Amino acid sequence: MLLMGSVQDPMIDYVDQLVLCVRTIGRVVHAPLTRSRCYNNLPGQHVALYYSQRASKGGLLIAESTGVSETAQGYPNTPGIWTKEQVEAWKPVVEAVHRKGGVFFCQIWHVGRASTYDYQPSGQAPISCTDKQITPEVLEDGTVEEFSAPRRLTEDEIPSIVNDFRLAARNCIEAGFDGVEIHCAFGYLIKQFMKDSVNDRTDKYGGSMENRCRFALEVIQAAIDEIGADRVGVRLSPYSNCLDCWDSDPDALGLYMIHAMNKLGVLYCSMVETEVVKVDGKVQIPYKLLRFRKAFAGTFIVAGGYNREEGNKAVSEGYTDLVAYGKWFLANPDLPKRFELNAPLNKYDRSTFYTPDPVVGYTDYPFLDLSSV
Repeated sequence: MLLMGSVQDPMIDYVDQLVLCVRTIGRVVHAPLTRSRCYNNLPGQHVALYYSQRASKGGLLIAESTGVSETAQGYPNTPGIWTKEQVEAWKPVVEAVHRKGGVFFCQIWHVGRASTYDYQPSGQAPISCTDKQITPEVLEDGTVEEFSAPRRLTEDEIPSIVNDFRLAARNCIEAGFDGVEIHCAFGYLIKQFMKDSVNDRTDKYGGSMENRCRFALEVIQAAIDEIGADRVGVRLSPYSNCLDCWDSDPDALGLYMIHAMNKLGVLYCSMVETEVVKVDGKVQIPYKLLRFRKAFAGTFIVAGGYNREEGNKAVSEGYTDLVAYGKWFLANPDLPKRFELNAPLNKYDRSTFYTPDPVVGYTDYPFLDLSSV
């Protein structure tokens, strides 16, 4: 376990720059995207190139999901931030983004039961709030995604997991990041505690909504205590059913978290739309997040299925402050400029989303030829 020295106030006011950009200037955010290119859990020069390609003055980038401990891992070639070596590896990546004037947050996560024995130290069982295993799923390519049976955390083990997030937040600042985004979305560990389809505990971390959200709020509080509320964002997905992780009352769950985050002074909330649908080949945004946007006191970010037109609409109508783009930012390293000029976009290639190649489907997407615009 890495325990870095005390966090010092940064000399460069990137957080002030973030506040400025979210209020007045930038509206396009690079969403956190797992890319499976961090070999041995370490980001390399190709990772620095990827993020610097997508950085722009005042623009907010959120780094891919980054593990807080050895037990946090569940997917190939994902980065970590729990060792000194990992912190040092992230430094040139962050510096590359800052040289372009970008604001850079690191999303920190723990996959919980979304893992296998192969990814766990000494081949142990993945940890979770439960011992219920995720149902195997047949993927589009016909392969079956299976996760190992998890081990239920005891109540007295939970504070050490909270501490892993606290130390990860500290390490992110040590690496130069401007802040952290705590991954409380989709079907990973924090969400496993929050959702009543998974959480079957009978102690103070299970049962009522207050109890099920306790772990999430302890993690958020720990990060705030360590690095300050103005450096902590949170990602939520109350409507997501990923990895057998759903809730009987997602509206109430989302609002409970929003009100609790307001009390803690969380900088921003990034929230994922419900499942989008296509009508006549066009994505239809359900726009179900307005109640959360109205309730949240900080900066609000939406994600999920947006294009330029829908993003502009969401901002102009006051539905959100910022829009996070994933696939389109992946395929268009200069996405903000393309949106500004209403220029054509590169198409993304799903087959290369998670390949381990350090170039193909990663840093080889072309920039806009401004002479042709």
